[in-house]
Amino acid sequence: MEQVERLLKRTLPFQVVSPETLDGIAEISRHEVFKAGEVIYGAGQPAEEVYVLVSGRVAHRIDPEIKARVHEKELQVGDVFGWAAILEGEKVRLADVACIEAAEVLKIDGTRLLELLRKDVNFGEAALKSFSQLISQQYYLPPSVSGRVPTTLSKVGDTRTPASNQAEPQTASAWTLTMYRAGEWLRSPDPYLMMVGFALMLGFWYLTVEVLKLPRFEDLPGLTTVVKEWFAEDPVYGMSIYTAEYYQHIWVSIRRVAIAFLLATALGVPLGLFLGWSRSFREYVFPVFELLRPIPILAWVPLAIIMFSGSETPVIFLTFLASFFATALNTMLGVESIDESYTRAAACLGANRWQVFKEVIVPGSMPYVFTGLQISVGVAWFSLVAGEMVSGQYGLGYVINTSYTMVRYPTIIIGMVTLGIVGYTTSAMVRVAGNYMMQWRLREMALGGR
Repeated sequence: MEQVERLLKRTLPFQVVSPETLDGIAEISRHEVFKAGEVIYGAGQPAEEVYVLVSGRVAHRIDPEIKARVHEKELQVGDVFGWAAILEGEKVRLADVACIEAAEVLKIDGTRLLELLRKDVNFGEAALKSFSQLISQQYYLPPSVSGRVPTTLSKVGDTRTPASNQAEPQTASAWTLTMYRAGEWLRSPDPYLMMVGFALMLGFWYLTVEVLKLPRFEDLPGLTTVVKEWFAEDPVYGMSIYTAEYYQHIWVSIRRVAIAFLLATALGVPLGLFLGWSRSFREYVFPVFELLRPIPILAWVPLAIIMFSGSETPVIFLTFLASFFATALNTMLGVESIDESYTRAAACLGANRWQVFKEVIVPGSMPYVFTGLQISVGVAWFSLVAGEMVSGQYGLGYVINTSYTMVRYPTIIIGMVTLGIVGYTTSAMVRVAGNYMMQWRLREMALGGR
């Protein structure tokens, strides 16, 4: 049973179903072996079961009367065929399927399969849509065939096409998938291991500073001192969670990072896309880009002060710089990571350069783009601190710098820890936004157990 489930999880329409539905499909599946040259089924025969190829190779020839762009295809291990068994109003085979070599298949009862998918509230509709995409994109059949894959809302035996149904189909939304993954994370050991990691770090701090008082740590503020100061209604050094000044510094830093991050995203992503896509554009721009990128943020401080008036704009500019380079570089790498066969296939199918850019380059680079944005927002925070230490008047970097000059050591730790918490939160928000916008990536990672 486990082997069947592992096979099904690698098969396109069943990759998205819930574990319970996958168990049910495995239970109604049975193996069958065919010899080389043996016919599995022929066009016009009753269509009752869906097949998954477990081993061997088979030839799939669609009836010429059906307007498929490609009528013959050789199927490989993991391919699904016999999908006429789930089409509405179509219970006869549309193709001849014969074994090129000895083959083993998995036969799944079509009617019971549909019942299981209809019961899967969150993912059944996605699986049925995958069947429709499979028929149209892998078997090159027109919407008149692929459109007959039922929805989870259509009744058993309903012969209407989905287009004629009045009710809106029920789909697994991006929010549902994101919440599903969050629930899986909470049920895993990961959050508890994370808590253990934090406990070890705090324990190390407490032991080295307050208990053992090691030579290199004896002058540092201890854990209990920082916690008491942080949560004191009347703090000794003037800043705690009960003072308005604390939240003012946080808000100013968040506002600066948000502006810089949005600017870096708006400029860095398009620049990275064009750097990766156009060789000519890259020849002009990339050498300049690489010349400016290694320059430390602190080296830009004098120019930022000269170029921009006031204290706010230079800090935002310094924060923007490092974030911009990280975003553009990751986006460019994302474009370069796309398999060239995709762009060639799109061109062979008649897509022009703009369509290839819009339909292949941009979606294909999205995982790298969001990885770059997570790095970008982290880089923005430590660039912000450098800027605020030099020319800021408010913000967490300003707090850390002024606390050091005024010998308020506990406040330095409070500023650093707050910076870490806010930075972690913003990075998590970017990660959640990426998962929300890339459902296909979410499914791929879930299937990989990540």
